[in-house]
Amino acid sequence: MDLNQHYGEKSVYRKLDQMPKEPGLRRRKKMVLAIKVLFFSLLAAGCLGLCLGVGVYRGIVADTPDVSEINIGPGKYASFVYDAEGNQIQQINEAQSNRIHVAIEDIPEDMQHAIVAIEDSRFYEHQGIDLRGILRAAAVTVTSGFQETEGASTITQQLIKNNVFTDWTDENFFQSVRRKIQEQQLAVELEEYLTEQGMDAKSVILEEYLNTVNFGSGAYGIQTAARTYFGKDSRDLTLSECAVLAAIPQNPTKWDPRQNPEGNAKRRETVLRYMREQGWISQEEMEEALAGDVYARISENGQDQGQGSAYSYFIDELISQVQEDLVEKKGYTQTQAANAVYSGGLRIYSTQDTRIQEILEEEFEEEDNYPDYVRFDLDWALTVEHGDGSQDNYSREMMEAYFRENGEEMPDLFDAQEEAQGYTERYKEAILGSEDKIIGERMEFIPQPQAAMTVMDQSTGYVLGIVGGRGEKEASLTLNRASDTYRQPGSTFKILSAYGPALEEGDITLATHIEDEEYSYEDGTPLRNSDNQYHGSVSVRQAIQNSYNIPAVKVLTDITPAEGFSYLQKLGFTTLDEERDEIQPLALGGITNGVSNLELTAAYAAIASGGMYREPVFYTEVTDQDGKVILSNEVQGQRVFKESTAFLLTSAMEDVVSQGTGTGFALEDMHEAGKTGTANDYRDLTFAGFTPYYTAAIWAGYDDPQDLPQSHRTFHRTLWRNVMNRIHEDLPDRDFEQPSTVERTAVCAESGLLAGRGCTRIYEYFDQDNMPRETCTEHRPSLFSGWNSRQDGDEDRNGSSGNRNDNNSGGNSSSWWDSWLKWWSGD
Repeated sequence: MDLNQHYGEKSVYRKLDQMPKEPGLRRRKKMVLAIKVLFFSLLAAGCLGLCLGVGVYRGIVADTPDVSEINIGPGKYASFVYDAEGNQIQQINEAQSNRIHVAIEDIPEDMQHAIVAIEDSRFYEHQGIDLRGILRAAAVTVTSGFQETEGASTITQQLIKNNVFTDWTDENFFQSVRRKIQEQQLAVELEEYLTEQGMDAKSVILEEYLNTVNFGSGAYGIQTAARTYFGKDSRDLTLSECAVLAAIPQNPTKWDPRQNPEGNAKRRETVLRYMREQGWISQEEMEEALAGDVYARISENGQDQGQGSAYSYFIDELISQVQEDLVEKKGYTQTQAANAVYSGGLRIYSTQDTRIQEILEEEFEEEDNYPDYVRFDLDWALTVEHGDGSQDNYSREMMEAYFRENGEEMPDLFDAQEEAQGYTERYKEAILGSEDKIIGERMEFIPQPQAAMTVMDQSTGYVLGIVGGRGEKEASLTLNRASDTYRQPGSTFKILSAYGPALEEGDITLATHIEDEEYSYEDGTPLRNSDNQYHGSVSVRQAIQNSYNIPAVKVLTDITPAEGFSYLQKLGFTTLDEERDEIQPLALGGITNGVSNLELTAAYAAIASGGMYREPVFYTEVTDQDGKVILSNEVQGQRVFKESTAFLLTSAMEDVVSQGTGTGFALEDMHEAGKTGTANDYRDLTFAGFTPYYTAAIWAGYDDPQDLPQSHRTFHRTLWRNVMNRIHEDLPDRDFEQPSTVERTAVCAESGLLAGRGCTRIYEYFDQDNMPRETCTEHRPSLFSGWNSRQDGDEDRNGSSGNRNDNNSGGNSSSWWDSWLKWWSGD
């Protein structure tokens, strides 16, 4: 075969040209196929994504909260406290609850229109969401190359965002998308729902919105904002003032008219211009509003509407009692109770007599009422960050331990603040390394000695005033020495644990004589009087007047410490220890834990009110902001002593003040009864007493119990007199009312029996059911024995109650002839 014939060069090329181009065609076909596959894959993916997106969207919408169950109102409102006269005395709120609700009727139309103009111009046209606004915002974003954004949330959406989806500040991207979808869905549903309920949906939404939003300077809601910036209620705002406030919510920090009046002024102008363009005001009204110097009025008339300065001691204790009662009476948790007080919009009607509270505060802040020699306690804490980022906390106790380990005792009290600072500086030098950094230090100097006092109305149990420390109170919810600390009551317990129960049970009378003699407790411990003397046979009245220890312990021993303990429980003391306090020293206030000044006041108020104990209360009623009663504090009295017993104790304690251990507490032109109390080594000084109007108790001592020097043992008398004289200055003096069950009769001054011939007579009060029945026969009558009869003044000094205007005291101001006739007749 001739190969050249068939496969020459030309033939080969011709054959090649005639052959089909399969490889290229195949590639093209594959490419077309790949494109088709990609297209249909993308289409399928798009369809699947769309289906998934629709499914997810529907799932998010389906998970939207039920519109009928959401609360669109702000969840936090300030609470308010009112005094006994109904005057507002305190606002209580946490950071975001400084808010006072007002109805839409009390919000001027200019304010409503101003906020609509600047925040949501189509508010009255859309049905919850503004599609036109959404498209406009999207266009702005796109045309600016995604450099600018414009808000499209309606007022309805903003309200839902603030009050329903309250955790939006901590959202990630996907949570934000989810929330915005539900927000839009709820906005539409809300307006429909309110309309279906027969409400004006726009008015309801606008009212809640204006009560919710942040207006800067810690003011939430339009009412608080009006008072904060202009010192007026929202209903009284002018157009210009409305524009100032409407300018704030978009950025409360940036547009705050106090911090940035120039910036606010520019935005206010924008608000007014929008109002004119939208037809809410005329050109003339706009120009008039712009002409006024509204910012001068802000600085002149603005009022801080937050809690302001530190709460008083009364408010501290009031908050504690309300929270405690919400837990115990209403079943709140501790957290719920705290939230109710600080952000629940409560109206708390207290028992405070503001005049009395102010007097207490003024006198306890007056340094002239305290000893010249002041010592200081140190409250100190330090937080240090080390080079490796770890932190350590240091306290005063740790500092004391450091110096003790190095052979030096740090003083409990310092003679000067500089002395205390010296110890802290030395300690910091010892513990701080080169890379350590102090990130927090607290140093407070507490003047010593301290004092506390409570004043009550004995007829109601209402606490009228309370102060828990000396000097100006610098912080809220600090140590209240009148209610939070427990100190030894000393001899004030003689009345409550010994003499009161014994008189009540009929075991003694005020005329009963007790031998004040050498005596020991059952465990052999010797007992002495404060003057280290024995006084022989003394009446109960004399023992009370002079605060003798031995007669009081003898009386308690006779009725048993268990009996005395039970009376103290009836009198409201909550810190007693039944296992350790049912002992003889109970008569002298020797107890394990001490008592609070508040509870001691309430116990003496029981005597002042005729024997009826009432638990001390700080409020009468608590309501919500709509007036619904949440707590009603109706005081239920419990009878502890008969009226006769209470009167006898009162009579004896009048002598304590007029001629006994309590003369330093005597008031000007006012009947008064009371009892002194001094703990061992003068660690606690107490006086509890009352007038026909008020009961009070005062405590003085060091926070860390230790002996008071001589110069520190009388200043509480000054505080007592200054406070009590001032609160009684406009009140007429009157005597304590004598019950019909009490009689006054002549008894022998030496035996306490009915006075016989030859007895030195005094007149004493008795319960009708416990009158002396026997006549004294120990004294032989003398022709001139009448001459030895004491005069009224002498009877008083020896413990009778001749000052009660009874002119029938035998032998008084009588001639020798009258005395002879009495002797002859045997009277």
